[in-house]
Amino acid sequence: MSPRPSRLACVDALKAVSSQLIVLHHLAFYGPMSDAAQSLAPGLIGWLSDYARIAVQVFLVISGFLAARSLAPTGRLTVQSPLTTVWHRYQKLVVPYAAAILVAIIGAAIARTWMHHDSIPAAPHLTQVVAHILLLHNILDVDALSAGVWYIAIDLQLFALLVFALWLARAVSRDVLPLGMPLVAVLATASLFWFNRDASWDIWAIYFFGAYGMGTLAYWASNPDRSPVALITLGAIGMAALVIDFRLRIAVALATALILAISRRGGWLEQWPGGRIAAYFGKISYSVFLVHFPVCLVVNALVFHFAPGEPVLNALGMLVAWLASNVAGAVFHRYVEAANPLHTVFESLKESIHSRKWARGHKHQA
Repeated sequence: MSPRPSRLACVDALKAVSSQLIVLHHLAFYGPMSDAAQSLAPGLIGWLSDYARIAVQVFLVISGFLAARSLAPTGRLTVQSPLTTVWHRYQKLVVPYAAAILVAIIGAAIARTWMHHDSIPAAPHLTQVVAHILLLHNILDVDALSAGVWYIAIDLQLFALLVFALWLARAVSRDVLPLGMPLVAVLATASLFWFNRDASWDIWAIYFFGAYGMGTLAYWASNPDRSPVALITLGAIGMAALVIDFRLRIAVALATALILAISRRGGWLEQWPGGRIAAYFGKISYSVFLVHFPVCLVVNALVFHFAPGEPVLNALGMLVAWLASNVAGAVFHRYVEAANPLHTVFESLKESIHSRKWARGHKHQA
């Protein structure tokens, strides 16, 4: 059997486009440049401000799809320790995220020297930083240090909810009945028809589990050996949720889940659309997401300081900020996310401790 491909072309393309839309949304929504440039392209800037944020639903679905692929390819949890699995997920998310929070604090401090604007976070206090590192900033209702950081906390919540749901299903069924898929389907349905319709739940995973769960179910339904009835049922449930209460975010999530499922069933998930550009921008999408906001803040402040109210120069500033965000994301991916320096330090410390224990044990034996 050939090894499972590490990159999925369709996933990379979706991540690449969605990450760019989120950067452009924040450029249109935050800072004075978009206000000054509004007169040049009111329709485009208005659309980016109002609708481009929906692209985050694509990431929710992809996260659920990939989680099913790694945790339970057949619907049954394959990892032994749910706590260890969630801890590893936390480390993977938070190591680059913590570095990005530092970049955001520095970027905001630089921006404050050139302009005063509501989009610039205030200087942080220790409790605020700790809440961000622990991914509790939404729950504790502390001011965000960067745009979009709510998503990181929700991603971990969703992953943990999926892991423990699958662990519970495995513990209860004891290999007699396959309960993992039905339990995830129940959680996703509850989210789509109830929790996602009540904004008071939007700091908790269950609010977003409709999109995340559709991604998870899409992976299981996309198995070429499985009857297409499961995929048709998934589509029908999503459509019913939209008939009862149309939400653009759910429509986008359903479309993404169906694209991923159909592409896998059709055998082109790994090849289509292909191309090195889409693959690269998909690979660096998380880093771009993490660092783009402080970059945009600094460019906003610079343009505001030297060319306030000039539509053309502010529009060019938005273009520069967009390009600079991608350059910063590429650098951040190479030297922080991919290199994972803190993980290297932790592993070195563990190795050192293990070596000392071994040396002490060997000395006593001698």
